[in-house]
Amino acid sequence: MDFPARFANLPAYAFPRLRALLDVHEAGGPVTHMTIGEPKHAFPSWVTDEIVAHAKGFNDYPPNEGTPQLRGAISGWVARRYGVTLDPETQVMVLNGTREGLYNAAMALCPETKQGGRPVILSPNPFYQVYMIAAISVGAEPVFVPATGQSGHLPDYGSLPADVLNRTSIAYICSPANPQGAVATEGYWRDLIALAEKYDFRIFADECYSEIYRDTPPVGALEVAAKMGADPDRVVVFHSLSKRSNLPGLRSGFMAGGARSIAAAKVLRAYAGAPLPGPIQAASAKVWADEDHVVENRRLYAEKYAIADDILGHVPGYMSPEAGFFLWLPVADGETAALKLWRETGVRVLPGAYLSRDADGDNPGQGYIRVAMVAPKDEMAQGLTRLRDCLFA
Repeated sequence: MDFPARFANLPAYAFPRLRALLDVHEAGGPVTHMTIGEPKHAFPSWVTDEIVAHAKGFNDYPPNEGTPQLRGAISGWVARRYGVTLDPETQVMVLNGTREGLYNAAMALCPETKQGGRPVILSPNPFYQVYMIAAISVGAEPVFVPATGQSGHLPDYGSLPADVLNRTSIAYICSPANPQGAVATEGYWRDLIALAEKYDFRIFADECYSEIYRDTPPVGALEVAAKMGADPDRVVVFHSLSKRSNLPGLRSGFMAGGARSIAAAKVLRAYAGAPLPGPIQAASAKVWADEDHVVENRRLYAEKYAIADDILGHVPGYMSPEAGFFLWLPVADGETAALKLWRETGVRVLPGAYLSRDADGDNPGQGYIRVAMVAPKDEMAQGLTRLRDCLFA
């Protein structure tokens, strides 16, 4: 029996790869998980009450694109947060988590050819792995663009040659960035949108960390596109309740953009989608309408930023994140550091190379580890202290 050749050379996904590296060894101390970006702060206590109150909805097939109530709540949040007016009927579609949307949007919107050749999908490097799989699945050529200190930890797509940009159909961008925590400025968005207008490609803006920041809310892609008067279909944004509201298990997100883009995504969703159950949609609408818990969530992360700065601030190359909840720490080699840390302290972190791909003979994540600041505050502080003493003493 044959299998698709396009997936034959994929490395193991990051977390099975990590288990293969670490789990053949005993932990060198109390196990502290700092690998996966799974928020552990409390979500609003009334979420489960809302699900129970609408439990009869489990008896019904939910609408694929989202209930009017949920799409209205999302449109209201976008208006309050970004000052952008979206038509909830035509410009918003509810997702079963942003990963589903980031994958299926490419399926729905990437053409078979561009400028007579194989289309290109651009990705920052390092990156969220679904960007690469989406590109491969639609038969596009994935082009990985370094997002390093030299480029402000965001990809410089404008530096690419014209022959690549002419074939580009989609450019993924994550702001605030995973894993580096860098935030795209309005100027960055303006340059990228102008580039997309010039070369006629779409921007897929993964903004799922947008509500975890220090002081200033990160500017959004839709916000800048509206100011520029860009084609509404030039930008598609993706958000979820996973990080904003500490509800990764709810699997509730949305995509928004121009009416033509959303219409195409809805067609695919009708055939191959996995809609959110009705009670989950009802709870999600209430969560998008509430900001108090989001403000409290940011306060807790601000405390964690301060702890990390205090413990690691004197480590050479330490970069305090602008936003998000990851630390991107420079080491000689990520795998070697992660294994040493596990065997000597029991702290689990992710080698940066597992989030990157070799491009032109270089893997920009090779000399880093990613550390998730999601554990309870005291546990996180103990883990960072053991990490510092093990790797940077």
